[in-house]
Amino acid sequence: MSFTVPAQLEAEIDKLITHYPVKRSASLMVLHSIQENFGWISQEAVEWTAAKLGLQPINIYELVTFYPMFRQEPAGKYQIKVCRTLSCALGGSHQLHKHFCGKLGLDAHAHGLQTTGDGKFSVEFVECLAGCGSAPVMMCNDDFYEGVSHSKADEIVRSCA
Repeated sequence: MSFTVPAQLEAEIDKLITHYPVKRSASLMVLHSIQENFGWISQEAVEWTAAKLGLQPINIYELVTFYPMFRQEPAGKYQIKVCRTLSCALGGSHQLHKHFCGKLGLDAHAHGLQTTGDGKFSVEFVECLAGCGSAPVMMCNDDFYEGVSHSKADEIVRSCA
């Protein structure tokens, strides 16, 4: 396995694991730590995490594939997440997603995470971002935006450039 975790991160993960009565219970937090450090969770990271927690790789893989916040491929420097749940869909999130894709040269009909060729932007539909009263909502990295119009979307992209 060519996957290597930096010593400082491994020490943090070892400490994190001690906060749980059963190692397996730390699975999600370990995955979050891995993704924060590497930007995504590779198959090698799944295998490393499983070994670290005394589990089978499938036990970790099922978490990575179930939870939409985990990425199995590298994402762009700016990650645009558009909410697609009912309130946002009714508020125009599908048009907003299509607008971002058109502006960035991505396929509005493709499923899952899409990243621009230069690796600068990623766009994806996500489940509820908890802003139902001000739809459509989105995030760009850790910044949350409500009531996003196409002009606001253009402003967000320009601010990243």
